[in-house]
Amino acid sequence: MDKKYRIMIILVLFFVLVLIRAFEQQLFYDPFIEYFKNDYLYDPIPLFSGSKLLMSLIFRYGLNTFVSLVIIFVAFQNKSFVIFSIKFYVIAFIILSIVFFIILKGELAHGYLFAFYIRRFIIHPLFVLLLLPAFYYKQLRLREII
Repeated sequence: MDKKYRIMIILVLFFVLVLIRAFEQQLFYDPFIEYFKNDYLYDPIPLFSGSKLLMSLIFRYGLNTFVSLVIIFVAFQNKSFVIFSIKFYVIAFIILSIVFFIILKGELAHGYLFAFYIRRFIIHPLFVLLLLPAFYYKQLRLREII
């Protein structure tokens, strides 16, 4: 695929990630959106349905992950990068969601910041911003060896 088309596709896919974020209130159940925007320092955590929240997080993380994997594939055309990314995303989601729900079960007893940032890693496609430069560097190193 021509480099110019790959860049255009990647830009469109990043726009899709922006759209997912723009329509988060309509697409996903997340009572913590408003909580972390407003008086989270003074208000108790909102009531939430754990199963509904988990399903919404899975759906949102899955959408972001799928788009991110396509970005990685289009950028590098390397299946091993995509396979590594899939494993990374699955393990990250399992660990982050377990930690997030443990913190919620404790009702943010040790502060809100840790829960805020754990939730941010779950709901936003931050990992693609870490993986793209890592794979780029890996690809440069592979070219040097050959």
